Amino acid sequence: MMEVRAKKAKELDEELQKQCLELGLTLGVDGEKEADSSATENQPKPELNEEEKEKRREEGRTIKTEINLKELLQSESWSQLLEEEFKKGYISEIEKFLNEEVKKGKQVFPPQSQIFTTFNVLPFEEISVVVIGQDPYHGDNQAHGLSFSVQKGVKPPQSLKNIFKELESDIDGFKRPNHGNLLGWTRQGVFMLNATLTVRAHEANSHSKIGWQTFTDTVIRMISEKSEKPIVFLLWGKFAQKKEEQIDTEKHVVIKTAHPSPFSARIWRGCKCFSKCNTELENSGRNPINWSDL
Repeated sequence: MMEVRAKKAKELDEELQKQCLELGLTLGVDGEKEADSSATENQPKPELNEEEKEKRREEGRTIKTEINLKELLQSESWSQLLEEEFKKGYISEIEKFLNEEVKKGKQVFPPQSQIFTTFNVLPFEEISVVVIGQDPYHGDNQAHGLSFSVQKGVKPPQSLKNIFKELESDIDGFKRPNHGNLLGWTRQGVFMLNATLTVRAHEANSHSKIGWQTFTDTVIRMISEKSEKPIVFLLWGKFAQKKEEQIDTEKHVVIKTAHPSPFSARIWRGCKCFSKCNTELENSGRNPINWSDL
């Protein structure tokens, strides 16, 4: 008897599904009627003329290449602070330039999603140290939105090697990591800012005049003006030291040294900027940076 009932139920279910398909419907798992996508997909679609086809292709290219900087800045605190800045015309000019680069087939570093890494990782109110670089690394797979830092698996550039060498002599117990990713510092409050946030692949300073420095100068002033506690600014080299004019030096601490580049490594060695930085942080009631935490 049970087998007969089961067979009859199966036959009824098959008949119901057949009727639903004829009506362009299918049964969902909960018994609710849903539109059958296969019925509509199999219907012939109207042919597009050449003008409409080209419009569709152009729309596809725009979707793939269009850069919206405001959308890439995901940090709530930074988005609020920079809301008015993103309305200014020079931001649109930066976006236009970057979109043109992509359309021309130029490769831009870092990847779009990593342009604002230091902003997205470190909220404004948690900044205790600012390190200012000049330009993102322009080699393959190097830049990822933090000044002086490279992604794991990428050989550290000589400047970064010199930074590690100074740390070994300046900070007790520091052991050089087997990578060059400085994200661990950012998570502790070190804002790793490049003055220019993008670069064309293998062409140093290729984006230095497109408007980025107007943006980052604003960011530096904002940190100087709005931070409630003293910030330690590490200015390595002449380029970074020019940014001192954006900083209230009566309110904040500025530590100036040579750049860790191979060209000035002799002067850089022995600067002890990392231990000096921690001393200043402790003097202002902040936690020192664990430079080994990478």
